[in-house]
This record gives sequence, C-alpha cells and structure tokens, in this order.
Amino acid sequence: MPLTVLGIESSCDDTAAAIVRDVEGQTPQILSNVVMGQGALHAAYGGVVPEIAARAHAEKLDLVVEAALAEAGLELRALDGIAVTSGPGLIGGVLAGVMLARGLAAATGLPLMGVNHLAGHALTPRLTDGLAFPYLMLLVSGGHCQFLVVRGVDDYVRLGGTIDDAPGEAFDKVARLLALPQPGGPSVEATAATGDPARFSLPRPLLDRPGCDLSFSGLKTAVLRARDALVAAHAGLPRADRADLCASFQAAVTDVLAEKARRALATYMALAPAQPAFAVAGGVAANQTLRAALEGVAAQAGARFVAPPLALCTDNAAMIAWAGIERFRAGVPRDADLVARPRWPLDTQSPALIGAGRKGAKA
Repeated sequence: MPLTVLGIESSCDDTAAAIVRDVEGQTPQILSNVVMGQGALHAAYGGVVPEIAARAHAEKLDLVVEAALAEAGLELRALDGIAVTSGPGLIGGVLAGVMLARGLAAATGLPLMGVNHLAGHALTPRLTDGLAFPYLMLLVSGGHCQFLVVRGVDDYVRLGGTIDDAPGEAFDKVARLLALPQPGGPSVEATAATGDPARFSLPRPLLDRPGCDLSFSGLKTAVLRARDALVAAHAGLPRADRADLCASFQAAVTDVLAEKARRALATYMALAPAQPAFAVAGGVAANQTLRAALEGVAAQAGARFVAPPLALCTDNAAMIAWAGIERFRAGVPRDADLVARPRWPLDTQSPALIGAGRKGAKA
C-alpha cells in the first residue's frame, strides 16, 4: 500500500517540512524537502539561543508546511499521515512542531506519529540506500555522537558515545575560539583546507582506553591553550596559524572517530550480519575529511560504507517523514496524545552516558 507522509522537524535551529512517498517494492520518493535556517538570527551570539529558535519556529512552521505541500503539488487531504519530531531537542522548538502537527491531525483526521530525531538520522540510510537491518550507524552531529547497531525500526544497541561534548559542539566552540563564523563545522573545515594537520600536537582523548566511548572536551581545551600561546607570541592570531590549528583539530577528531569506528565495526562484524554495512549521518558527517577516513575504515573491515547526501545529513524533515513511514509500516501505535520530549535515548536499556535528571536520560 502506498504511503505519503508529511514530516515536520523543529528540534534545534532548522524549521523544516517534507513529504515522502513510499510504495512497497519501489524506491522511496522525496516529493519535497523544505528547510528554513536560522543562522542569521543566532550569528551575533556565537551559537543557538533557545528562546530565539523557539520563536522563529512558531513563526515559520506553517510557512514551511505550505511550501512543502506546494513543492509536492499536493493538498493535505492527499496525505496518509503526519510525522513530527517529538524529541529530543530544544523543548521550545520541539513543542512548536508537536503542537502544529497535533492541530493538523485534529483538523484533517490524519494519523499522527511522533518520531525520535535521532531515529530520523539513524534510519536515513534506509531511505537513501535501502540498507537491510542490522547495520552499524555512527550518528555524529552538533548535539550527539554515538555508535549504534540498528537492528530494527525501534531496536537500537549503543556501542559507545560521547561522555561530554559532541563533535559538532566541539567544532562550534573551536570556531568561536578562533573568531570564525557559525556554524562552526563548515568554517573550521574550510579554514583547515590550507592548514598543516601535523603542526600542533593535540590530544586524541580516550584512545588509551578500551571501548567505543568518546570525549572531545579536552581537545577543545587544548586548542584554547594553543591559541592563547600564539596570541601571546604574535599579539594576535596570524591567518596561517589559524589554518594550521583548524587542520590539527580536524585531524584529531578524525583520528579519534576512525579508531573508535574500527572498534565498533569489530563488535558489529562479530554478529555476522548477512549484508554488513557501516553508515554515518548527522551534520558532522558532511565533513569530507572525516567521511574519507571512515570510508577507509569500513573498507578494511569488509563492510559497505553509506553516507547520505549532504542535504540529508543535516537536520531535515525528509528523514522524519521516512521514519514515520517506517513506524507506520511496523504497526507502531499512533500518537493521539503526542507530547514533546527534551530527552529521548534510542537505546533505553544502556546506562545514560552523561547522566540523567528529572526529565530522564539524555539522548
């Protein structure tokens, strides 16, 4: 049975809506994928301001839904369901998306499905490349970093993850330290292109410990100290030094993720999957140096490497629509009383990496 689903995403600073159609036995179609970014609104603050983001989502959500419908050439009554990010994320933005989705579902009678934002990233390789379960996923973004064995639509086993900063967060912080524009990932990558990655001896945290957990906070501090030493020596930060520092930082992140990926792949391959595959998704997956290193690690392990197109690595609503389709087809109950969740781990059985509060374990 064909399914045409509207996806809505508003978990951080991108307001997005998309329509995806799936006909069993055929390649899924992304009929529209509209994203309105908020970079200009947050540029002066060096990062995302939750209150500003929530207000912008409330103002733009109906516009992106209208644009997605227009791009697809459809009306609401032509849809089979609505999927919306209901966590984890900045609660104001998540709530804005959930309330819009609930209103649309109530007005049209369409079934409503809440989607874990991380599951949207984790299931994207099935949308783009049709991967079969189980596959290994590195979810690497501004707020999250974890290795997951994706065994099913709602079945995830975490092999390891960051115990402090996510790589995307570290890129943003390093960009601020070096007076580069936000978002930090593209800025650091572009600056690193002309730098010497071997100039600065930066730490590779947790490589001396077994397992797949990661840490990037100390690496960020090492960049700060190197910057301060350069500023003291030159009464400023020369352009060449900035490029070398960016290249050295990027190399350290890449080395850590590549080594941890080798360990995660060893654990995953021991499960003897019929069609071994290693996928990477999330905003940091757009970094070409990192992609090349991870592709090499996958080849060494004998696993297929999959990285979605760049437009589907960063936050988008096509992945939410697709995750909704997967959940509809799996018979997951509809969410008539959907609520926003600031925290929502994919693997609910493993201990929280960074601890838990009254609102539950962090993702």
